[in-house]
Amino acid sequence: MVLLFSSEFKSKKIKTENNKKVKKRKQDEDIKSKKTKNKKGEVLDGKKKAKKEPEEKWKWWEEERYTDGVKWKFLEHKGPVFAPPYEPLPSHVKFYYDGKPMKLSLEAEEVATFFAKMLDHEYTTKDIFRKNFFKDWRKEMTAEEKSKITDLTKCDFTEMSEYFKAQSEARKAMTKEDKQKIKEENERTLQQYGFCIMDNHRERIANFRIEPPGLFRGRGDHPKMGMLKRRIRPEDIIVNCSKDSKHPEPPPGTRWKEVRHDNKVTWLVSWTENIQGSIKYIMLNPSSRIKGEKDWQKYETARRLKKCVDHIRNQYREDWKSKEMRIRQRAVALYFIDKLALRAGNEKEEGETADTVGCCSLRVEHISLYPEKDGQEYVVEFDFLGKDSIRYYNKVPVEKRVFKNLQLFMENKELDDDLFDRLNTSILNKHLQELMDGLTAKVFRTYNASITLQQQLKELTNVEENIPAKILSYNRANRAVAILCNHQRAPPKTFEKSMQNLQSKIDAKRDQLADAKRELKSAKADAKVRKDEKSKKAVETKKKAVQRVEEQLMKLEVQATDREENKQIALGTSKLNYLDPRISVAWCKKWGIPVEKIYNKTQREKFAWAIDMADQDFEF
Repeated sequence: MVLLFSSEFKSKKIKTENNKKVKKRKQDEDIKSKKTKNKKGEVLDGKKKAKKEPEEKWKWWEEERYTDGVKWKFLEHKGPVFAPPYEPLPSHVKFYYDGKPMKLSLEAEEVATFFAKMLDHEYTTKDIFRKNFFKDWRKEMTAEEKSKITDLTKCDFTEMSEYFKAQSEARKAMTKEDKQKIKEENERTLQQYGFCIMDNHRERIANFRIEPPGLFRGRGDHPKMGMLKRRIRPEDIIVNCSKDSKHPEPPPGTRWKEVRHDNKVTWLVSWTENIQGSIKYIMLNPSSRIKGEKDWQKYETARRLKKCVDHIRNQYREDWKSKEMRIRQRAVALYFIDKLALRAGNEKEEGETADTVGCCSLRVEHISLYPEKDGQEYVVEFDFLGKDSIRYYNKVPVEKRVFKNLQLFMENKELDDDLFDRLNTSILNKHLQELMDGLTAKVFRTYNASITLQQQLKELTNVEENIPAKILSYNRANRAVAILCNHQRAPPKTFEKSMQNLQSKIDAKRDQLADAKRELKSAKADAKVRKDEKSKKAVETKKKAVQRVEEQLMKLEVQATDREENKQIALGTSKLNYLDPRISVAWCKKWGIPVEKIYNKTQREKFAWAIDMADQDFEF
């Protein structure tokens, strides 16, 4: 058992000196404590407090790692925080069916509120969403409710919806004191449930709250949207901790589904959700040792690929000429995964999920071939829905042999036939493992993303530029990676407004610069006439003011360019998941850019190992 704090051992009162001596020494200590020194050795009196030295952080990357798949030796935590129980609607908030008020049972009312909360959302207008919701809602109704409520179009959720909107506005209008109380309560919950003890270290847990019940949304036109996500109860929960720890207690009157002691997995809690039947986990925070080690290992695997990527590329080029169709298909798919950073694409049950595909599951309808297009030869046009129903659209010139093979693969096939009918992800992954231990399609994405960032940073960084301009170059390099990986997003709803605000700031700064230049001109004219020291100093002051405003203006203009260029590109996904952070850290150290300009506080905690490890000469 790991003990963090112990109240069992109390110091005994030992009489060693008389009271007068003790009193005198205490006064001397008080005077000394008021005159502490700072890091520079300057004496600080009682008024100026010395800054508290930051706590020495645990550098797990300097310690020996476990072998044989063991992730931890000791694990203790408090379990999950469940969603609060349902609170019935006040009596004055009514649900109407066919124009008449109708009192619903608690179970039916709760599910109705999920729909009411989404009433203004586009989802509730979609046929598949409405159909799935109504089907699942009826399962929660009593026999009497089922016989009455037979048509969703006759249901009126307006009063419910208005009630929740009013609640939302009331929360926004809370006093500072009330908000502070909620903040303090959340902090207490975090301290109790948001940390675990893993191998003598207190580690932060990422998502210790169980998701509340609601309606499933899914991405794109998901066939299961609108279905009821059921409330997760203690009986659904598998808890994982060490045998010698204090096991988490389930809420009174309940029990856990199971308590496990598996130190070869990293999750603390798991359960199966009812929509897709997928397993959900409570894991450690990205800044934890376990997550950090996994990241480090991921980038080291990608660096290993760098050593053998030329051999792999030569091999798949040879395989384009193979006499076996399966080998040709595998080689062309691998070329796409390497060149275009496509995902492999997993097999799915038909109708279970949205119609999204990856490289191995491409159909004939997803590509078009052009012997010549826009002045380029052998062009392949891709158009399909990738992960999270994000559209992948790209026109790329390919090598002649790839083009000829694609024509061969498409021969005598219907539009909905598989392009690679002799290939699936299992076959591809088995082949990748043979090429290099630990190699997957994701390793190719990570390798190509990281190497692209490194090359782009070398090309785009200008020695002469100031920090804001260099950061713009960094974001442009990051954007090249995001485009490669198809990390798109819809422009934020507030984009136009925030750009208008930024433009107003730029206009105001331009006016300020014009004023500063006029003042400088006037000061120069004054100095010519007076020719004294005071007027010379005034000219220098005005010059500095002009330079300062010019820098501020440039910073705002760079910000505007950056925002405009990135409005439809999600830079964060590649930065956090595909780019070796040591490349960014090395770049910062080389050009004197503060790391906090590239990574925020949470990201710096996640990549603490890279910040400590990489010097300015690091090469991926």
